[in-house]
Amino acid sequence: MALRVTFVAAAGSLSRLTERFEDDRPLDHAGWSDVQRVARELLPLAAADLRYCSPNPRSRDTGAGLGYAPLVQLALRDCGMGRWRGLTLGEAMAREPEAVDAWLADPRATPHGGESLLGFITRVGNWLDTRPSEDDCRIVAVAEPSVIRAALVYALKAPPATYWNIDVRSLSRVSVTGRAGRWSLRIEGVSAQATRT
Repeated sequence: MALRVTFVAAAGSLSRLTERFEDDRPLDHAGWSDVQRVARELLPLAAADLRYCSPNPRSRDTGAGLGYAPLVQLALRDCGMGRWRGLTLGEAMAREPEAVDAWLADPRATPHGGESLLGFITRVGNWLDTRPSEDDCRIVAVAEPSVIRAALVYALKAPPATYWNIDVRSLSRVSVTGRAGRWSLRIEGVSAQATRT
């Protein structure tokens, strides 16, 4: 049997266009309500052998709210966005349209002074590849949608530009199974929660 890593998207994530780069806001009331609404459905993942989360407050709060008691993993932090930290994509575009265009077009570009998309994907992928490799080991990781998109691009060995074509909804889950360098995608679906746009 293969290692199985199930990613759960942190609550409180809005559409990709309204996400803030390196958003460090805690869960709001609506986010907590969403966690409570799906807790029964996602609680079985608490039986995973290892439980992790991104270091940002929403991921930590989501993991705690679901009863996972997850360990924070710095490698699962959001992409380092330098001077764009806290901005939406639209706000960054309004301030530096040419720089945003360069960043979106080139996965190695760092016009914001932070981490490149390729570096981000590689960092998250390295975390995935270094998980314990015991047979039947089950892992759950609560993370921001951006981190999950990066993990999926890495696991599928897809071109970095694929990152922009993956939509991860709040409290959805997806699993990858396999071993370092040999991952398969397993779709779990979106939790039965009220979807906010």
